[in-house]
Amino acid sequence: MNILVLGAGTMGNAHAAAYTEMKDVTLCGIVDVNFEKAAQLADKCGTKAFSSYEEAKQQIVDIDVVSVCLPTPLHKETVLQAARDKFHVICEKPLARHLADAREMIDFCEQQGVRLFVGHVVRFFPEYVQAKEVVDSQKIGQPVIARTTRGGAFPNASNDWYANFIKSGGLILDTVIHDFDFLRWCFGEVERVYAKTSRGRAAGKLEYSLITLRFENGVIAHVEGTWAHQNFHTKLEIAGKEGIIQHDSTSVSPVVVEKSASVDEVVGVAVPSSPTQHSPYYLEIEHFISCIKEGKEARVTAEDAYKALEISLASLQSIESGEPVYLKQFSSLEGVK
Repeated sequence: MNILVLGAGTMGNAHAAAYTEMKDVTLCGIVDVNFEKAAQLADKCGTKAFSSYEEAKQQIVDIDVVSVCLPTPLHKETVLQAARDKFHVICEKPLARHLADAREMIDFCEQQGVRLFVGHVVRFFPEYVQAKEVVDSQKIGQPVIARTTRGGAFPNASNDWYANFIKSGGLILDTVIHDFDFLRWCFGEVERVYAKTSRGRAAGKLEYSLITLRFENGVIAHVEGTWAHQNFHTKLEIAGKEGIIQHDSTSVSPVVVEKSASVDEVVGVAVPSSPTQHSPYYLEIEHFISCIKEGKEARVTAEDAYKALEISLASLQSIESGEPVYLKQFSSLEGVK
């Protein structure tokens, strides 16, 4: 399969590196408006550089898949164009800045008969996969409470586009959305959200957000996001009626299951970290490619990405209104600034 990567930033590098390691896959080009960046990445990966999507299309005879690793505001027009050209699409999260755009993208790809995949890579991190397996196996009993943390320093990118909230959606839409997707994967649909953020109050680009999710099955999740720390880190805790799962990316043991004393006398049973030869980004993209080849359903679908976007935008509306937002009543956030 022939792959074209659009964007030579952080995620473009991650996608390109994954493709260069795969069998039966050819990375046929890197596109970036900053041709120097595209050329540097192309040289590293042994492929060609282009300054525009149109230029790449004219020079590459056969393209099967387009990887969209561009800023969020460019996702819609790029995905629609690739679908129009009958290319399958792997798009980085968030799928779009607005729900209406995301729905249009999903529907149009379906109409064009092309597959649309969205990069919610947390579902491919071994620690999180193991945590979900523990939950599903009922080893900690019925889940009751979950708590996640994700973040680090403010992200720097071309034209400092993350600093423009209208374009990026800030910390919640860009970073915390990963945990929304993972938690929904574990516990199903969200009933309501309530969120607070330091955006607009903290100095400079610092941002901290805390979101409370109540799921339809009764689970309560406290989701913490930060762009106010230097080193990127994640934490996960899921408490069930019979035990607790804990994960801390700064810890030596990625996932630990602690059983309640009344259930099991053994405390601190470690779950193997299942180290993999390849990065989670490789595993994710390899999975998407296999879905195209075999026509199978993806672990994370475009509809899953839509739901994660919906939770994120509902959180932003809760911040704006100061009130809880019920997902079933929530439709569009076009007016949120």
